[in-house]
Amino acid sequence: MYEYFAPMEGVTGRLFRRVHSRYFPGVDKYFMPFVSPGKDRVFSRKDLRELTPEGEPGVPEVPQLLTCQAEDFLWAAERLADLGYGEVNLNLGCPSGTVTAKGKGAGLLRDPEGLDRFLDQIFRRVRVAVSIKTRVGFQSPEEFEGLLACFGRYPCAELIVHPRVRTEFYKGGVHLEAFALAVERSGAPLCYNGDLTTPGEIAAFRQRFPTVERVMLGRGLVGDPALAAKAKGGAPADRTRLRSFHDDLYEGYAQAFGSRHNAMLRMKELWFYLIWLFEGGERLGKALKKARTPAEYEARVEDIFRELPLSADSAALWRERPIF
Repeated sequence: MYEYFAPMEGVTGRLFRRVHSRYFPGVDKYFMPFVSPGKDRVFSRKDLRELTPEGEPGVPEVPQLLTCQAEDFLWAAERLADLGYGEVNLNLGCPSGTVTAKGKGAGLLRDPEGLDRFLDQIFRRVRVAVSIKTRVGFQSPEEFEGLLACFGRYPCAELIVHPRVRTEFYKGGVHLEAFALAVERSGAPLCYNGDLTTPGEIAAFRQRFPTVERVMLGRGLVGDPALAAKAKGGAPADRTRLRSFHDDLYEGYAQAFGSRHNAMLRMKELWFYLIWLFEGGERLGKALKKARTPAEYEARVEDIFRELPLSADSAALWRERPIF
């Protein structure tokens, strides 16, 4: 089984990926948060900081593109090929209203004929492998049969399916019957993405879909950084490794942002998920959320690692009981 790390805007940037891979092996591929090429055909400085390969060999990364214009996609794919990437990922899953209103992300699923024209143009000319990350429809999973037929007309390197529709965002149950249709009909290598947050859930998925060799982990892997390794039979994260992971990431953000305050704000996004690795984390998690200064934040982190035992059951309780 191959485990991929899903792109999460504001969380899984370059520094996070570097530090995570250093402390928690097991991820077979990191998908990068999307970049959205525009008509000016220039990557921003922020984009280039993420996209320009450097150091740390052996960290497999795939850039993701968010656009509904074939020429913009082709320009960006060509530029990424020049940077050394052999694969780019097309984002057809982002449910944000500001994105879908422009026909991007999951907004492309609303116009199957337009999507077909878009894919035809890019696959005729692109010189790198193109994988697709998609939802099963815009409003209804019944749309997925037609979408699968469309995807099947093109040499997609990999089809990553998040079995929700755009209007569901990330809430409610997933449509496993739609994913089963993909297992039956997709000619491309298939990857599942959605609500796999524990080794037990991954094992249950493998039992139900034994022919699917790839899963993409997002929130579950942020909340349990060792999840990919555990799914392969590896050891869970211990307190020492978690603390070193946290400290390296925090110090890295402080250096990158030139501000410990901004680093604290970024780390709070991580703690939304990470706190549930600790038993009885509600009280200290709330205290950490309320920290207004880096000194207060660092003191609350010290309290968490000193006082709270790691949970023997890494179930993702944040789904039902968010602290933040």
